[in-house]
Amino acid sequence: MQTIQTLAAEILDTVLSGKNLTDTLASAWRQHPALAPAERAAVMDISYGSLRHYGWLRGVLDQLLSRPLDDALIDRLLLVALYQLVHTQAAPYAVVDHAVRVAAAHQGGRLKGLTNAVLRNFQRRRDELTAALRRDPTAFWNHPDWWVGSVQQAYPKDWKAILTASNQHPPMTVRVNRRRTTVAAWLARLTEAGMEATVLEGDAVRLTKPVPVDRLPGFAEGEVSVQDAGAQLAAEWLDVRDGMRVLDACAAPGGKTGHLLECADLALTAVDNDGVRLQRVESNLARLGLSARCVVGDASRPASWWDGKMFDRILADVPCSASGVARRHPDIKWTRRPTDIPSLGRQQGALADALWALLAPGGKMLYATCSIFPTENRRQVDAFFSRHVNAELERDIQLLPDENHDGFYYALIRKT
Repeated sequence: MQTIQTLAAEILDTVLSGKNLTDTLASAWRQHPALAPAERAAVMDISYGSLRHYGWLRGVLDQLLSRPLDDALIDRLLLVALYQLVHTQAAPYAVVDHAVRVAAAHQGGRLKGLTNAVLRNFQRRRDELTAALRRDPTAFWNHPDWWVGSVQQAYPKDWKAILTASNQHPPMTVRVNRRRTTVAAWLARLTEAGMEATVLEGDAVRLTKPVPVDRLPGFAEGEVSVQDAGAQLAAEWLDVRDGMRVLDACAAPGGKTGHLLECADLALTAVDNDGVRLQRVESNLARLGLSARCVVGDASRPASWWDGKMFDRILADVPCSASGVARRHPDIKWTRRPTDIPSLGRQQGALADALWALLAPGGKMLYATCSIFPTENRRQVDAFFSRHVNAELERDIQLLPDENHDGFYYALIRKT
């Protein structure tokens, strides 16, 4: 457990310094190749869980300390141990003992006694400490104050449900590849494998319990892909048909790209400015038995990659705060800043404008985000209409995170 606690504390420290959790975990696996699968799973659970509940953990630890610690590792170690004491089935005595051993081996053990005292004090005063945090929005809702305020303002009736849903474990949903099988046929295979699921709309099936992808029947053969039900709405709304020229801008990792190609035979161009992530698009398409023209490039500057031929459909999956998928990426809550939103808004507007010039008259562009903040969504679309008189809104929708899907915004815009 000492190795697990230490590694989880190091990961937490890296993420709180502004790094991406997914990339940080990948780096940790490269640096510790000898970790057993069970150890990796424990590190992942603690890392995700500590970030999911960071507001509360931080509030508790601050009450237990007379002043902020000058040692980041021990601070993060205490957060990790508090998470284990509250949210895991690890024996409390073992959690405390191993944390003290980690502290004893760190910088001459100068904070060994403090580590022991803090954790044992928490065990004695847990109810009292928890009660005190009910008046602290960041601790109670496990979101930063500015985030809580933004959601309250945007959704005065639903804000509590939204924040609660954003702290839950996300559902595992798959998309059945209609080119390879049917929802009914695949569901029968799933039942034979001893797993349960619920059929949602379209090609979406939500598993009752998450499982590793290699346990999904037909995954390696391209019969299914893991994709949130809300994300699957993009291909449905674009209503692609055989022979269309389609652009998927900011395409990586390629979930929507694959879904579009499953729906029709298309001349599809997938653009992303990250060559490494674009390789994931190609890999996913290969598994599905599909192909597209994959281009490394800046979607907002098409001169470097566009062939000059207009597109019939454009998926403008713009960079955003990712506030609608925070339960899948809990690091977002603590690394995102309120000043990021205006900056993202400028990127979103510029990208939508650049892509609009590539759309054929009568064609449709789907403006898409995985955000719940109106400033990135309908307000961006309204501003877009003020700049483009040849744009007509067919429909839009704001999905909020719930048991079936994450938070997404879609606006289908037709070029007149």
